[in-house]
Amino acid sequence: MNRYLFATDPEVGEILKGELRRQQETLVMIASENYASEAVLAAQGSVFTNKYAEGLPGKRYYNGCEFMDQIESLTISRAKQLFGAEHVNAQPHSGSQANMAVYQALLQPGDTILSMKLDHGGHLSHGLKEHYSGLIYRIVHYGVRRDTELIDLERAWELARMYRPQLIIVGASAYPRHFDFPAWREIADEVGAVLMADMAHVIGLIIGKVHPDPVPYCDVVTFTTHKTMRGPRGAMILCRQKYARAIDHAIFPGQQGGPFMQAIAAKAVALREAMQPEFRRCQARIVQNAQTLAQVLQERGLRLVTGGTDNHLVLVDVGVRRLTGREAANALEEAGIIVNKNPIPFDTRPTNITSGIRIGTPAITTRGMGPAEVEQIGEWIAEVLENLDRPSLRLRIREEVRDLCRQFPIYADYLEQ
Repeated sequence: MNRYLFATDPEVGEILKGELRRQQETLVMIASENYASEAVLAAQGSVFTNKYAEGLPGKRYYNGCEFMDQIESLTISRAKQLFGAEHVNAQPHSGSQANMAVYQALLQPGDTILSMKLDHGGHLSHGLKEHYSGLIYRIVHYGVRRDTELIDLERAWELARMYRPQLIIVGASAYPRHFDFPAWREIADEVGAVLMADMAHVIGLIIGKVHPDPVPYCDVVTFTTHKTMRGPRGAMILCRQKYARAIDHAIFPGQQGGPFMQAIAAKAVALREAMQPEFRRCQARIVQNAQTLAQVLQERGLRLVTGGTDNHLVLVDVGVRRLTGREAANALEEAGIIVNKNPIPFDTRPTNITSGIRIGTPAITTRGMGPAEVEQIGEWIAEVLENLDRPSLRLRIREEVRDLCRQFPIYADYLEQ
C-alpha cells in the first residue's frame, strides 16, 4: 500500500519514514500512546474511507450502505459481547467528542456536572473553563486529598449533596490508582445524578481484568479506542438502554455528520484483538511494568504522586528536585525517552511548565519489553533527571536506548506493504 504513497508524494513518504524511525528508535512512554497492529492500520487505510454513511445501521441517509451496515453492526455486537453493555455507539471521532455527546444528550445548558479537577488528574473535557464543557455547563470539581493524593470521596459526597449535580463523571487522564465505582454509584443514587465513567486511559486494563469494571455501576461509559486498547484513534460510548436514543441522536445529527467508516472498521479489528487471551495477558504486563518502573524510580529517590501505581502510569514529582516538568520531559526526549510534562496535585506552576512528568508503560509493553528492560529504563530516567547539566550523558543514553529498541522492532515490513 505504501508504494503508492511514495510514488505519488515522496515528500509525505519521507516524513512518514521519519516518524516510523522515531517510533522505532525511541521509548514511547506517553501514557496515552500505543502501537496499533498492522491489521488495525490496514482497516484504517481501507476503501471504507470512500463512503458516506450518515445515520445508523439500517437507517442511513445515503444509498450503497450495505457493507457500512455490516461493519458497524459487527463493531457494535463485538463491543456488547466484550463489555456486557446494553447499548453501544461506535461513531464518535474522539474521546472529547464522545463526552460532549453525552452532555448534549443528558443535560441542559447550565446544568451541574461534578468532575475531577484537571490539575488533580482530570481531563479538559470534564469542565476546563476554556473548554466547551466549561463554557456551557456549571462545573463543580472534586479532587484528591493533600496528604494521600487519593481521590477525596468524603469531599465528593459533600459537594454532591451541596450542588445536586445532574451528572457525575468518574475518570482521569493522570491518576495512577483505581476508581471505587460502587462508592460513586452510592453518591449518584443519593443525589439523583447520572453516573458516567470516562475510561479513555484504562479501557484496555478493564478488558484485561486488571482494573475495576465500571459497566455494572455506571449509566454511561465513554472510552477511546487507542491508548491501552491499541486500536485506531477514535472513541465509543456504552450506555443503559434508557439513554440509547438520546445519545445516538446527540452523535448524529447533534455532533457530527458522516461517521468515519474506516475508523469503525479498525475499531472492529481492535475489538476482536482485545478478545484474545494474549491481549489480556499484555494488559497484566502493562500494570506489572508500571509497578516495576515505580519501584525503580522510588529506589532512586524520586517522589511519585500517591506513592506508586495501580494502573499503566506513574506521575513523578520533579519539582522536589528543583526541576520543572518541561525541563525534565525535554531532557528525557534528548535521551530518547518520550514522556510528557504534567501537572501534579496542588501544583503551583502553570500547565505549560508543571512540576510533574507522566510516564506510561503501554507502548513499551506492546513491543514486548518486560521487567528487565523496565528496570534499565527506570535507571536511565533517574540518571537523566539527576544530571540535567550533562548533555553528553543524554547522548550516551540515547545510543543505549536505540540499541534496546532494535531488539524490539515495530512494523518490520510496514514500508514494504
